Formats: sequence, C-alpha cells, structure tokens
Amino acid sequence: MIDRIRTLTGEIEGVYSRTLDFDGDFLELAARFAHLPGNVVLLSGSDLDCARWHILGALPYLRLTARRGSMTLAGGSRKFTARRRPLDVLKQVLAVCDVRRHIPPDDASDWPLMAGLLGYLAYDIKDCLEDLPRTSIDDLKLPHVCLYAPAVIIIHDIRKERTRIFITARRVDGMPTLPADQRQVNDLLAAAAPPLEPFSGHAEGLRSNFRRPAYEAAVEKVRAYITAGDVYQVNLCQRFEMPFAGSVFDLFRELFKRNPAPFFAYINAGDHQVVSTSPERFLLQQGRRVETRPIKGTRPRGKTPSEDRQLAAELLASPKDDAELSMIVDLMRNDIGRVCRQGSVKVAHHKKLEVYENVYHLVSIVEGRLDDGFGSADLIAATFPGGSITGCPKIRAMEIIDELEPHRRHVYTGAIGYIGFHDCMDLSIAIRTATVVDGRILFSVGGGIVFDSDPAAEYEETLHKGQTLMNVFNGGVKPAAGQAMVWLNGLLVPAAEAAVPVDDLGLLYGFGFFETIRADSGRPRYLNLHLARFYRTWRHLFGDEIPDLSWAQIITQVLAANRLNSRPAAVKLLAAAGPPNATCRRRTLLVSARPYRHRLAGKTGAGLHLASYPHAHQTPLAEHKTLNYLYYHRAAAWAAGQGADEALITNPDGSLCETNSASLILLRGQMAGLPESLHALPGTMQKVVCRQLRRSGWGIFRKRLMPADLFRADEVLLTNSLMGAVPVLSVDGRRLKAPSNLWREINRTLNIAGP
Repeated sequence: MIDRIRTLTGEIEGVYSRTLDFDGDFLELAARFAHLPGNVVLLSGSDLDCARWHILGALPYLRLTARRGSMTLAGGSRKFTARRRPLDVLKQVLAVCDVRRHIPPDDASDWPLMAGLLGYLAYDIKDCLEDLPRTSIDDLKLPHVCLYAPAVIIIHDIRKERTRIFITARRVDGMPTLPADQRQVNDLLAAAAPPLEPFSGHAEGLRSNFRRPAYEAAVEKVRAYITAGDVYQVNLCQRFEMPFAGSVFDLFRELFKRNPAPFFAYINAGDHQVVSTSPERFLLQQGRRVETRPIKGTRPRGKTPSEDRQLAAELLASPKDDAELSMIVDLMRNDIGRVCRQGSVKVAHHKKLEVYENVYHLVSIVEGRLDDGFGSADLIAATFPGGSITGCPKIRAMEIIDELEPHRRHVYTGAIGYIGFHDCMDLSIAIRTATVVDGRILFSVGGGIVFDSDPAAEYEETLHKGQTLMNVFNGGVKPAAGQAMVWLNGLLVPAAEAAVPVDDLGLLYGFGFFETIRADSGRPRYLNLHLARFYRTWRHLFGDEIPDLSWAQIITQVLAANRLNSRPAAVKLLAAAGPPNATCRRRTLLVSARPYRHRLAGKTGAGLHLASYPHAHQTPLAEHKTLNYLYYHRAAAWAAGQGADEALITNPDGSLCETNSASLILLRGQMAGLPESLHALPGTMQKVVCRQLRRSGWGIFRKRLMPADLFRADEVLLTNSLMGAVPVLSVDGRRLKAPSNLWREINRTLNIAGP
C-alpha cells in the first residue's frame, strides 16, 4: 500500500515557502483559483478566538475519494482503489506524506498548515466505523470522502495581516515538480481578478424531502424512543433543494459578506461543489493537543439592544439548553478520551456565549492530549461524527436518524477542513452547508429533539435556520404542503401522496422493474434470492451502482406501518429509471405492501384453470420483471374473460413459456420438466421448489415443451413467490390428470400457508 501511494505522490523533498505580498481581499485572491477542480477555500469570519486564518489549497497532486468500504487514490494519470476502510487508508497516506522533518522550525510554530489534505468527510462514513442500518436513500451518489493534497497552500493571518505561500516540493519519475508548480501559481496570481458572476436559485421551486405532517410525526417518534429509554436526544433534519444556476463561488462570497462565521468553506470537487458557513469546530489538533467545541443552544439576535441582552441572558439561564450542552460535552469527553492520555481530558470552558451576526450560541471547549501511538486518523475514527449533530447515545441516535430521515446526509453534519502532513488538523462540523450538483442546490437543517420538544415548534425552527441561506436568493423557505403507507426514496409516506416526476421513464415507457415478495409474520421470504434477481436486472437495465440499502429493515418498516406484521402480505420492490438522462442519483425506489389472500382461498377446486393466450410472447425484457407488464396484465384480463384463472403464455414457435403470473413445472415419473424459452422470467419460487424436489430424489430437466406435454404429465404445478406451488386442473376447459398431494407437501415443507 505504501509503495502504491508513493507512486502517486512521488518523493516529498521539502516544503518551499515565501511571503506573499498581495494587496486586496483574500476572497479576490481565491477567486483566481475557484474555477479549478480540487480548489478548496477555508475562511474565518467574525472576531472569535477560533477565527484567525484564511486558507487556500490549489493545484492538487493527489485526490482521495471514498464510498462505502473502499478508497480511490488518484494522482496525475495514475490511480488505484484500496478495498479498505477509508480512515485506514487515510492513516497510510498521512504516514507516506509526513513532512515534519522538512518544515522550518519558525514556520512550524507560526503557521497552522504547510502541507496536507483539504476537503470533506461525509457523515455517511459512519457506516465504515459502526455496524448501522442503511434504510435511507443515497440519492446523490457523491463521495463519502473527498480530500485533496494541494501542491500550493496560501495562508493569510488575519490578526497580523500577513500572507505566506507554501509549495510542496516533490520528485516524480525523477523530475522535480517545484518549478512547474511555481510557474503555474505565479501565472494565476498575476492574472486579472475574475469579475463577479451572477447566481440564481428558484425559491418557488424549493421542496423538502419531508412534508410537514411527516416531519412532526418523526419528532413524535423520537419522543417515543426517549420515553422508552432508547435515547436522550436525537438530531433530526430535513433537506431542501431547488434549481440553481451560475457561480457557486460567488454564492460563497455573498454568504460570507452577509454573515461571516469562523468556518466558512468552498470546495470545488469538479462534478459538485460544497459551500459551508459553519460556526462549529469539530476537532482541532496541534501536535499532541486536541480540542473540540460542541455547540448546543441557539437564540436569535434581538432587534434592539435591550431585546438583544434579554435573549442572551435567556439562553445562558435556560435549563434545557444547559442540559443538552452538558450531555454532548460528556459524549465528546468520552469520545476523545478513547485516544487521549488518561487524565488529560478536561472541560476548559463550559457554556461560553458566542455572538454572531444573526444568533447567539452556547459553546463548550473540551481539551485533551493525544496519547502516544495515535494520530489524526485515529482521532477522527474515535469521534466521528460529532455528537452535537447526532444525539446521545450516539450509535442509537444514528440508527434512529437513518430510520426517520429519507435521504443520506452526505456532507451535512460530516466534517470540513484540513488534515495536515505534520501532525495537525482543524475540522468543522458541516452545518449550514449546501451542495450544488446536477443544476440543484441542496441544504439540510435540523435540531436536537428531546422529550419536551414540540413537533410544530421543531418544524418551524428548521424553516428559520434555512432562512439564512434562502435570504441570499431573496426568497423564503416554502415547504411542500402537508391509508396505506409506502416507502418512497427513503421516506415512509401515505400511498395517496406518493408521487414520481411526470417525466420519469418508468412512468412514460415502463423503464423500470419490480420484485414481488411474500412476507409472513413481518418477515420477507427468500429475500436474498429476490434481491439477486433484482440486482441482476438493475445492472442489466440501468448499468450503474446498485443501491446500498438494508432492504430487510425497510420492508419491516413498511409492513409495520401497514399493520401487516401478523398476516401474509405481498411486498413489492420497485425501481424506475427516473427522468431522461438520469444517472444513478435520480432513480425512483419504492416499497409497498398489501395483505395477501391465497389464490385458492374461497375456491371449490384445489387448483387453477388455464386458458391459452392467443398472442405469443418473446422479448428480452421478459427475462426481467420490468414495469412494462401491460402484456401480462392484458393476458390476465383475457383469461378472466374466458372463465380461467391464468393465461398460458407460449413462445413464438408454440412451445410452452409461463403463465401471466407464474412459472410452470411439469411432473412425470420422478422427473420435473421446466419449459425452455429464450426469454422468460427466472422464477424465484420455481427455483426454491426445484431445490426441494431435488432433495426428495427428483431429477430436474429443462427442454422445449409443447402444450400437448401438459396432458402427458402426471401433474402440472404453477409457482410464484406469493402462493408457493399450486396445481393446474385444466387447460382450455380440458382436464389434466388429477393432482396428488405433492403440492401441499412442498408448501408445508417450505412453511408456506395455503388457503
């Protein structure tokens, strides 16, 4: 691993630095680099003690991106993927790129960063740290880690009004990189500052991933978990999105001008950009010293000096806010204590009032000394994600968040900042943070839910928090208005309110597919077999990344929401392609459930009657349960018109294929025959039944079978996942041989309840 990393980074020979004389605003300087992918800007606003440095990272020579359990490292034209936990790979990169022996002593004491990684760690890397359910949708499909090693770092010291440039000197394939990097950065610095560019968002197109009743119901669910003793607090958020056009960097510039905060950030990740206006420090590491500053407790600024003082005093005196902050402080003390020296962790300042342009916050400062043998990656692993934006206890709170929030959070409530190559780090909590991707801007807002939280007030608070970002567009937050339940793209919603875009190709052309699963006593049957077929079709039709979801838990939620835990149910998993030119980010996923009544219930005969459909069917789409099921729907309606239960489907050459809802098995002697067809759905229950027959000594064969073979068989079975195995009694009014009790024995062995 170390050697492979070194092939990308080259040999680090030192860190070149010089004073940079620059007349003008740091944002104006940063604008010269903003258009370049991999450019990261970290700004400090306000006069707080943690707001001192402006940092620009540009011209990256290494990019780290991770999703799930692997990390891709790219440098120049080379890259490789390590199938390991992202933070384990990060630890290796920090070891390879350690520059401590190359840093002049004066720079080491005077400047926070000279070489390192800049970017973000998404909230979702929690899944690589803990065994957590995944029942919310990852609709963005963006990296869970996105970090850049810039060749050039420019830092401005706000207090001393001085600026310095640092360039990592490397040797790649025997050639020094410093001369080329110096020329490129000098050219960019000498170029004229780019003009301000317009940006626009369409507030009238703003929508939330929660309807108000659903958000308030989620708050009540959290309160119920608190009452049950599961948790003390859960941070619950909703996500807003709307169309966006124009310059993301100028949105960043405008936000900073309106409401400066200590941890502003702009990240140009190429296919997406991140803008953060966070006030909260997650982790600071300076050598062995560690600091975290959790925030809990917020009040708006008053409109008059008297009102302003009253609101500040109210926040300081609030028992609720004091209790919440104390709880998170204890959590963070415990987290950093996992990697800090025993006895070194202490609360340096509790319930400090911090003043911002629009709000007051309560902040505590927790400090510790990193123990020997631990570094930056270990500190992140011990504390991520920050307790102030999950809840307490953290793991159970994260499980509840994933259950109740419809979408993965991505960068929101993750971390943004730098991780140095010389034993230093400064990361903020990614709140008040927006992502621009695919012509949309998305941002999330939330709050800590406790037992005495009022659902309506909590919902209104998310709107107020979102207002800061929306004000820059001269618009306000206008959420969507607010029975069978379905799971749609990560959220349980009333079936009557579930909707897909009118241009979804699944709606227009049936471009999608589904899987029907039987559930008994709240548990899906043969789920792995169904998912294998579901994923095979996903790869064949969509050709992109399959969804990373805990389907069993999603199905359990849907069954419970529909009160189907104690009776047979038919569960449907559905995937639609989304709008034209959609990527994996815009697919529609839906899970529904309904009560299931066996096909033979209420019938006088113990079997089904078939009618031969006059229209042969053969298409490659028949190999998948696509949404283009109109042929089978019409075949079923035709059979009912003939007084039959099922339509017998044949291939163009007249050979047997299947029925409109089931697979065929022809039994003769001790042999089971399966019709051969170029294009027919591989039946999940047919596979299960054949496996059971094989165990009982039957031989299985697949061949071209004709309708006449139905009458030569000792008996004919139909199979699907809902009804199990059911005998065929007649075809086109002509009786088959009377069935034995084999079908009942099969269903009893498979524990499939009959009529």
